[in-house]
Amino acid sequence: MTETELPDVCVVTHPLAAAGENATRSLLDILAAVTNVALVTADLPTDSEIRERRELVELTRKGAGDSVAVAAARFLLNQLRMCRVLAERDEDVVLFYGATSYVLPIVAARLLGKTVLVEPRGDVPLTLRLNWEQQMPAPLASGLAGLVRALERAGFSVADGVVTYTPEMARQLDLHPEAPTVYPTGARYVRTDEFAVSRPYEDRERVVGFLGRLDEEKGIRELAEVAKRLPEDVTFRFIGDGDLRGWLEAELADDIDAGRVELTGWVDHDDVPAQLNDLSLLVLPSQPTEGLPTTILEALACGTPVYASPVSGVPDVVREGETGFLIDSRDPAALADGIEAILGRDDLATVSETGRDLIESEYSFEAACERYRQILFAASA
Repeated sequence: MTETELPDVCVVTHPLAAAGENATRSLLDILAAVTNVALVTADLPTDSEIRERRELVELTRKGAGDSVAVAAARFLLNQLRMCRVLAERDEDVVLFYGATSYVLPIVAARLLGKTVLVEPRGDVPLTLRLNWEQQMPAPLASGLAGLVRALERAGFSVADGVVTYTPEMARQLDLHPEAPTVYPTGARYVRTDEFAVSRPYEDRERVVGFLGRLDEEKGIRELAEVAKRLPEDVTFRFIGDGDLRGWLEAELADDIDAGRVELTGWVDHDDVPAQLNDLSLLVLPSQPTEGLPTTILEALACGTPVYASPVSGVPDVVREGETGFLIDSRDPAALADGIEAILGRDDLATVSETGRDLIESEYSFEAACERYRQILFAASA
């Protein structure tokens, strides 16, 4: 086989919410540019572009369920359905994207003689534990998350290879980025024509912002305290919507009235580049649940420096003092001091340019296609 004769790929995912649908669509776009690709999934949003653009096998539209017991039953049932579907597919490569704990279909695909790759989107066990702790005692939530982690590790060991977004993400998953079965360059891409610098950095106001879901794991409560502590000539803008929006409106009512804090609410993805071009700094004090937030790549593409927690693959992209800055502490006082120190630097225009250059050279669509072309060639050789 030559690099121009790549195997067809069947991508398998867990049930997809909106964020997962966006990431999956990006992956399918990349793979479709280098080979034939189909998707096996569950609960795909009804308005998803994937329905019109890709071959699709949808297992169920019932959702994960409201209880752990129902979710566990559907988790097992979906795996059995996936085994049946994979037995009927002709693709030589099966890529489990996010569905890294789906051990039954992973094993089934191996037994069917297919090349199996798994690609975690982030720390799923941690994400589940944080969600479950809001529904049940912490020890039980931790135990269930530990079980999911054990299944994920089993999936890693059974698969032919593990794809991670960046080398640092591989390390945080206890994988060696130089191991022959680890492919640590599977980061997503940015549409560099849409996400571009439309407002030169020197022309931007002192507006600091957060973009994403307004929920607990994103550090929204800490950012509310940060917003209160910043100087009066700095505006903090929350871009997005979520469970904590009402809490933010009440907590920051005085600052909102004074114009020091802004809540945009939901912003359509087409309007995100303009929002990012309005910011002098994007702040993301997230917990280590995501492999590499797309928002970071999009911000750098727009020439917006990023101040982010050094979790998973983030340090490979947010390079201290070059393309952005890494958060040492999520303590609101420390965060506020860090923001003030960053805004006081005289090299932010250079940081802005360096961030854009990084995205163009390493995270463009063309660069992503070349990475996956090499991954598929190596895994199938």
